[in-house]
Amino acid sequence: MLSVSIGPVALPVAPLLWGAALWTAHALAVRLAGPDGPAAGRAVGWAAAIGLLAARLGFVLGAPAGYLASPLLLLDLRDGGWSPAVGVAAVVAVLAGWAWRTPPLRRPMAAGLAGAAAVWGVLSVAVGVLGPSRQEATLAELSAPPAPALTDLSGRPADLAVLGRGLPTVVNLWATWCGPCRAEMPMLASAQAQAPGVRFVFVNQGEDAVQVNRWLLAQGFSLQHVLLDPGSSLGVRVGSSGLPTTLFYDASGRFVAGHMGLLSSASLAARLAALAPTPPQPATGSPR
Repeated sequence: MLSVSIGPVALPVAPLLWGAALWTAHALAVRLAGPDGPAAGRAVGWAAAIGLLAARLGFVLGAPAGYLASPLLLLDLRDGGWSPAVGVAAVVAVLAGWAWRTPPLRRPMAAGLAGAAAVWGVLSVAVGVLGPSRQEATLAELSAPPAPALTDLSGRPADLAVLGRGLPTVVNLWATWCGPCRAEMPMLASAQAQAPGVRFVFVNQGEDAVQVNRWLLAQGFSLQHVLLDPGSSLGVRVGSSGLPTTLFYDASGRFVAGHMGLLSSASLAARLAALAPTPPQPATGSPR
């Protein structure tokens, strides 16, 4: 699952899970620390802030080119540019250091971390991020019954598995009324033109060919592989109730990553790099 709906608002799942985990760590540490509760609360607060900064920097340093070209993208936290492992390591390191300097906080901090891990794990299984219910359908599975009835702009049936066969594939769910979709479309259109080895597929959600063609013409876009999903069924199949949603598949059609919300050029470049096939390694040893 990539997003959850709260009333009319769709929110990405990952930040909600991490927020719930950090809130649990804070509540447990403060409660168990007794008179040292305020100090425990400050420790968790600093750890959360440093962890978020470390997660952002970890991602940026792994894909610096896009951010060097547009430094203001560093401040745009909507693009999903995070390194969770780096962030978690930073949180643990800060809390461990704080607890080492303040012995009365050691047990509360340990309990807070354990509680945060438990809450994150349970919620991740509950919403399908982890466990047997995790939604990681391949392109072939998305095209199998009961597959959404996708068509191209001429009304001909379309098959995602056929479109993505043998190529890394990016599937973008969008609509003309969606502000973030409109904002990221020039970047995606440019990426499609500049990366012929990647298949970009734009699946419009809930609109008809007249609306979509009119908007594309007005914006001057010449996109390939624009499909229609009149029933907005594909978002349900991939576990996202919000737009835009962008899905990344490798050349074998295996799901690699998904993002709900605006995608930056730097974040897109990093995800496309992760889709690139690993080059064959030269043989080692002497021939016999």
